[in-house]
Amino acid sequence: MNNETVLTMRGISKSFPGVRALNNVDFTLKKGEIHALMGENGAGKSTLVKVLTGVYPKDSGEISIAGVGNDLSIRSPQDAQHLGISTVYQEITLCPNLTVAENMFIGRGGYRFVNWKAQEKKATDILRKLKIPTTATRQLGACSLAVQQMVAVARAVDMECKVLILDEPTSSLDEREVELLFSLMRDLKARGVGIIFITHFLEQVYEISDRITVLRNGELVGAYDIQDLPRVKLISAMMGKDLDDLSELMQQKKDRKQNTEVIYEATCLSSAEGTKPFDFRIHKGEVNGFTGLLGSGRSESVRAIFGADRITGGTVKINGKETKITSPIDSMKRGMGYLPEDRKGDGIIEDLSVRENIILALQVLKGFFRPFSRSEAEAFADEYIKLLGIKTASTDTPIKSLSGGNQQKVILARWLLTNPQYLILDEPTRGIDVGTKVEIQKLVLKLAAEGVSVTFISSEIEEMLNTCSRLIVMRDRNIVGELTGDQLTQSTIMHTIAGEGSHND
Repeated sequence: MNNETVLTMRGISKSFPGVRALNNVDFTLKKGEIHALMGENGAGKSTLVKVLTGVYPKDSGEISIAGVGNDLSIRSPQDAQHLGISTVYQEITLCPNLTVAENMFIGRGGYRFVNWKAQEKKATDILRKLKIPTTATRQLGACSLAVQQMVAVARAVDMECKVLILDEPTSSLDEREVELLFSLMRDLKARGVGIIFITHFLEQVYEISDRITVLRNGELVGAYDIQDLPRVKLISAMMGKDLDDLSELMQQKKDRKQNTEVIYEATCLSSAEGTKPFDFRIHKGEVNGFTGLLGSGRSESVRAIFGADRITGGTVKINGKETKITSPIDSMKRGMGYLPEDRKGDGIIEDLSVRENIILALQVLKGFFRPFSRSEAEAFADEYIKLLGIKTASTDTPIKSLSGGNQQKVILARWLLTNPQYLILDEPTRGIDVGTKVEIQKLVLKLAAEGVSVTFISSEIEEMLNTCSRLIVMRDRNIVGELTGDQLTQSTIMHTIAGEGSHND
């Protein structure tokens, strides 16, 4: 690795209305270095990259590029490209109906006098130089996802790239395809390109990276050489927990005798979204949870359990009886409810009222050709607005007018109205105030005491420890551990996520 610094970002700050996304963040990238940018959801990674690539203007700070200049003003992605900064995103933004060569040179010059043979020859030379296993004349859509990613990288590198940003480039690739991409990254590193690598896969970070910069809550935690940051300390830095001073649980869960009745059981369950086959069960009145870093497969697992993603394998038993789940309605008819991670995208229907959002699931079960009367719907809504303390002017208020915490309570009300025996809550407290978080945690424990089974997912370890009596630990879309009893500590969770057992480093 070259010690020459190619990119320096100093004191970068960026705010949006009501949110300070970056606060005085520093970042440096060396020539011929693969530098992992790490942090949980909301840490500021995407904002930092968007400032660097001209999507967002910085509020303060300086950006310098070796050989170009200091205190640069990057006003657009085109500015960034001219300065030698290229980005390859998780979603491939090329044209699958065009050839590899056409994709490599699209948008560079007019089409009026294109020398196609010369273009194909140049593309062939680049593909050969970067050892990309395809031909210039092949249609891009006929290539594997890995090769398409590599073509996108080749296009970026050919534009005299000094800094290459790879944003979750491996999320849709299998192990063989990942190795192909890594081979290209190592080749580019040897040629002096500085690479910023953003990923949630820990194994890949330690396989390919030279250094790691960690952000948390919009601030710099630190920059580390890879050999100086064991995995468990990386987890600690990302989650904000000091392994030498782990706090006890914020509140002690009431001792509940484990009910032996299994409500839901899956064997070798897998889905079309890449969930690897896993076994799962939950008992009556139990609160269990999936934990792991963002991208570990937590949400994909519960979506498979509920049938929100197409199930591709495995068997499911509900109340001891083998059951076929092909869609969410199958799960709903069998007493299941699911609060999704993406509240705005998959939860609320913005233009409907609070009342209409609350009765939605029960109306689906009843059938839309048998609508509730206005008085019935009003009574349901009033009951749960009072029960959950939903702050709204009336049941007619559009749900989009409510705060995030109150929107979350409306979705909870929607499922509670169906009287579920098994409720899945994926990030039910994300983006809401501390008081509402505590209310939801108390509600989860109250439901469990009344015999409802709950699967709870949160990025905050304290919440998981406050509510769950059993935790399923995930890494890279695999279950890597199951913790109960005395194992339910922050230290053990982080060590298990890191794959280093329960010892201290």
